[in-house]
Amino acid sequence: HPKGPRVTGVTPTHPVLLWISPACTGHSFCFGVAMAIPPLTSTLFCASSPPCCWKSYFLGDGVNTTVWEPGLRLQTGGRLRVECKESRIGKKPVEVPGNVAIDLEGQMLSVNGPLGVLTLTYPREITVSKVPSGGLVVSRALDTRRAREMHGLFRTLTDNMVMGVSKGFEKKLQLVGVGYRAAIEGTALVLNVGFSHPVYIQIPEGITVKVEESARISVFGRDKCAVGDFSAMIRKWRPPEPYKGKGIKYVDEVIRRKEGKAGKKKQ
Repeated sequence: HPKGPRVTGVTPTHPVLLWISPACTGHSFCFGVAMAIPPLTSTLFCASSPPCCWKSYFLGDGVNTTVWEPGLRLQTGGRLRVECKESRIGKKPVEVPGNVAIDLEGQMLSVNGPLGVLTLTYPREITVSKVPSGGLVVSRALDTRRAREMHGLFRTLTDNMVMGVSKGFEKKLQLVGVGYRAAIEGTALVLNVGFSHPVYIQIPEGITVKVEESARISVFGRDKCAVGDFSAMIRKWRPPEPYKGKGIKYVDEVIRRKEGKAGKKKQ
């Protein structure tokens, strides 16, 4: 443009993402702007005779994005490196109650509470550290795709450990069906759910199972994964069917019912 670079439809205070077209050469180049707030729009325009810096000229100072500045060599087929934000879940600190003791040695975390001890080993992409308030902060040691994927995951696992040894986790199941019942015999859970024989399920260590009114099963433990796995194992023996709703289901589970075949109409 003879009057210098200009941009239409972009508000300086809005966060944007710029990209350079590798097909452009010389002083005249093309780039696009994608708005990060609704309505989602994309605009493509050209500019020439760049000033000192496109970032400060178009976007203003303080914009958290990575843009191309004049004077930098653009490689053919190259891509701009955009700074990624941290996980909203991963950056939250983990609160530790007063009745829980934490032992951190390198990449291994041990949590001791009223309900027992849990340990977790972190990969090299993730680091965990204590904060002065007594909590834990999980952060990324590397800025790789794998590290970004595991950031929120290991923060959640850490929070589940602290909550598990202090309060524990519980899953409740219900038996629906004529003659369906459950009982505890020693260290095994016995189910009568329509088979020609009773089903014996060995209760793993660290899990407490209670049977109420012979039709309600309560699974309690400090390890959330172990509680969920054992509950799913119980439910797998007789999943609820959609016509009459018979089977083993979670108490808060909603079964989508089907109407079934309609009877023959009378003429």
